[in-house]
Amino acid sequence: MPCPALSRRPLRLTPIATALLFASPVFALELQPQVITGNPLGNSQLASPTTVLEGDDLLLQQQGSLGETLKNQPGVSSSYFGPGASRPIIRGLDGDRIRILRNGVGALDASSLSYDHAVPLDPVNVERIEIVRGPAALLYGGNAIGGVVNTFDNRIPTQAIEGIHGAGELRYGGADTTRSSAGKLEAGNGTFALHLDANAREFNDLKIPGYARDRHAPQSEDGNEKKGRLGNSNGRQDGGSVGGSYTWDDGYAGLSYSNYDANYGSPAEQDVRIRMKQDHYAFASEIRNLQGPFSSVKIDAGYTDYEHREIEGGEVGTTFKNKGYEGRVEARHVPLGPLNGVIGAQVNRNEFSALGEEAFVPQTDTNSGALFILEEVQAYEQLKLSLGGRLEHTVVDPHAQGNERFAAAERSKSFTAGSLSSGAVLTLTPIWSLAATLGYTERAPTFYELYANGAHVATGTYEVGNANLSKEKAVSSDLALRFDNGTHKGSVGVFYSHFSNYIGLLGTGRTLNDEGEADADGIPEYTYSGVRARFTGFEAKDHWTLGESAYGKFALELSGDYTRATNLDSGEPLPRIAPLRLNSGLLWESDRWQARVDVQHASNQGRVPDNESGTNGYTTVGASAGYHFDVGSSQWLAFVKGDNLTNQTVRYASSILRNIAPAPGRGIELGLRTTF
Repeated sequence: MPCPALSRRPLRLTPIATALLFASPVFALELQPQVITGNPLGNSQLASPTTVLEGDDLLLQQQGSLGETLKNQPGVSSSYFGPGASRPIIRGLDGDRIRILRNGVGALDASSLSYDHAVPLDPVNVERIEIVRGPAALLYGGNAIGGVVNTFDNRIPTQAIEGIHGAGELRYGGADTTRSSAGKLEAGNGTFALHLDANAREFNDLKIPGYARDRHAPQSEDGNEKKGRLGNSNGRQDGGSVGGSYTWDDGYAGLSYSNYDANYGSPAEQDVRIRMKQDHYAFASEIRNLQGPFSSVKIDAGYTDYEHREIEGGEVGTTFKNKGYEGRVEARHVPLGPLNGVIGAQVNRNEFSALGEEAFVPQTDTNSGALFILEEVQAYEQLKLSLGGRLEHTVVDPHAQGNERFAAAERSKSFTAGSLSSGAVLTLTPIWSLAATLGYTERAPTFYELYANGAHVATGTYEVGNANLSKEKAVSSDLALRFDNGTHKGSVGVFYSHFSNYIGLLGTGRTLNDEGEADADGIPEYTYSGVRARFTGFEAKDHWTLGESAYGKFALELSGDYTRATNLDSGEPLPRIAPLRLNSGLLWESDRWQARVDVQHASNQGRVPDNESGTNGYTTVGASAGYHFDVGSSQWLAFVKGDNLTNQTVRYASSILRNIAPAPGRGIELGLRTTF
């Protein structure tokens, strides 16, 4: 239940906010319109498909990782690496094709480098999550070729705050026996605003049905696998922040500092732990109602100091460090005839190093700079068009430092990537509208795609880069039919992406020892290879208001998605693609009580490369219930939720650990949240 002071503020979105702005609140049967205040093109609809999670819906879908929190959204799956690490995958695209932002700016980490590297963010601190499915590279860079996940935490308050407001939350239970606590405090005098938050989470080894390893997985090294538990999957996460801003009628300016600290196990290796720390500093400002060629200017900047240690048998094997900054400025120009638009610039620098005998990537500095523009025109009353472009230059500068395995990392490489995007929203009737996008996107290869060479202990794989990789290039399109007649609200859409050069982490079928030599008892080899590829699929969602009776209000939510991805060079399917998924949820609300029951079905995934195994289908049942009550001037929500109530064995096709790390079994979680 949102804090009253926060609920009075208009909701703030970034430029990627688009037309399909519709959350599916767990405890709200009537969908409320969204107010878009941060979109540089105003309250207008754009064509890209977008989902927003906030309020009670976000509260009850919240898990310990970002990927698991979002995995039930249309088009979004999870890279699941146990409870400690999980990154969102959008339409089968993962890693550096998905841009994860914090208040519109990237926070450097190492999560795209490997599936065992967590995103250093606990969703408990997030007030709102915005997901863009499909290319968003125009505004946020080539590594948003697959989509964007943007989180908002108000650590730099953007609106005036009067008095003292806050929130607190406690959780216990679930398949990993989570013990979680979090708190937030905001105070202000109408001009100066202060934000404080802190959180702590601990979790045990995950409860699972049966044994962790399936028939496709090799036996555990000690041969003594424990039934009903995923070994070495326990851990903890701690974090907090302090921020403040100065606000006035036409803008704000502020600073924040946040810290994240985690320690969790790798289910791939029973004696490997991961210790992660991140310090992040941010600045944000916006000035509105200017006179001159620009009506508003917005600046965001962040500096991150990240460290990640992989500890094997109690000793540090590899230390990953990533330091750097990102800054961007957006300026909205005054209308030029029928044109409304924004121009901007962005700069990035990150200094990455992997230290230790088991380092599988070299020390690398990466610098990039970009210019972008987005324009919109109301062609006529029923048709709105948008067009934009981005030009980005990236320099990747490796340092082999005498390590023979990184002999390919002898000189820097530079790439100039360009992106173009167009969109249209056609209002057919007051109920129906049609949205379409067409874009061309380029992405520079990352340092690890170019230069990786070595065993990655935490994932149990041997990864090999290719220094001769060229830019990743794709032509993508979306077409969606949207509807809202008061009873039904949703959309049905299809998408298509053709990559003339798709950089994939593909298995070779070989096994190597730690020295990179062929060894039947070694670990599987994966190489970064450029191939032609095609991604197609569909997404659909409907919120159906069933009506109201003496027993309360009822609604039904239906959704489904499917992605088909093919390596056009070999004719084989691409790996780690989620299968067809169908979801249904029955919602009920009566006075202060609310509840829902969810059923999710995932088909088996048999479209896999020859050297990989598929996954079986499954059907899971979940349920939640909550009760709102007031104590004095504070608002409270007591809730209980159950996941996988029938205790099904679930193995995500999108997880590289699907054969040795199933998803959680049955879990019941209790929670209490208050706002004041």
